[in-house]
Amino acid sequence: MHPIRQYRQYLTALAMCLAALMATAASAAPENWFDEAAAANSSGAASIRVSLGEQRAYFYKGKKLVGVSRISSGKAGYRTPKGHYKVRGKKLKHRSTLYGSYVDRNTHRVVRADVDTRKHRRPPGTYYRGAKMDYFIRFNGGIGFHASGNVPSYPASHGCVRMPRHMAQKFYRYAPVGTPVIVTN
Repeated sequence: MHPIRQYRQYLTALAMCLAALMATAASAAPENWFDEAAAANSSGAASIRVSLGEQRAYFYKGKKLVGVSRISSGKAGYRTPKGHYKVRGKKLKHRSTLYGSYVDRNTHRVVRADVDTRKHRRPPGTYYRGAKMDYFIRFNGGIGFHASGNVPSYPASHGCVRMPRHMAQKFYRYAPVGTPVIVTN
């Protein structure tokens, strides 16, 4: 086959692949979405399903899916436990009692970040400042959903379920205490 003809066929195939890819991306559901009208007006109780494999949280009202959020669950050694739970409590402005930073009392500068209070002793002249966990929805001991500025699409937390802030706000608003939470693979 002549090189120019071969090149044209290659370009044609490439253009078709790009068009198909763009059409797929345009029709794909957004990564995070929440239908507040459906959450407020649909009958049935709220429930949340977490897929650790997909790194997604699904919010239902009755049997109707009303929201999906990208999440980041517990990393190796801190895996988010699978099981059936219920929302045990909620706190708008929560700080971790285990993970955070040691801060100098005089300068208020971080002396040591990524502290685990069970492993790292507090240096003299410092105080502990827990990591921010706004819109905290507790469902299993100290584990819960919360807002985070760092939500990669892979397990990266100390066991909690991190969510983008705008999604954590919506889950917090529409999930009353007692809401079933199912964590699956």
